[in-house]
Amino acid sequence: MNRTRLATGLMVGLGGLLTLAATTQPSPIAQTQRGLWEISGAPGIKAPLRQCVANVAALAEFEHRGKACSPKVISTTASSIVVEYRCGAAGFGRSQVDVITPRSLRIDTQGISNQLPFSYVLQARRVGDCPAQPSTISH
Repeated sequence: MNRTRLATGLMVGLGGLLTLAATTQPSPIAQTQRGLWEISGAPGIKAPLRQCVANVAALAEFEHRGKACSPKVISTTASSIVVEYRCGAAGFGRSQVDVITPRSLRIDTQGISNQLPFSYVLQARRVGDCPAQPSTISH
């Protein structure tokens, strides 16, 4: 009887460790760097958009950029992350971010924005550092 309890306890503990290991797997986004990113494929924008990105993971919420959203990581592999996010009345989305290289991403995103559906694929590539902000002189 005690052996059965011990074995059950060990199995539950091992299952907990495996779950913890799965949830602590490093994000593939950690390979990337903040900086100046060029983003193409956005609906209605013909020329690539250049954007200074402080948090590369925020590109998963591209459709709702500038909105207050709550992201939740659904799955992670060595080169991909799936994120679902909610932005209150502004809508919600689900994005799969594939890290092609630390300087190149593919973002497959879909959801609802301003009560309308969206679905598109973005290509993002890091093109350099963000331009330096002009310093201000205080007297």
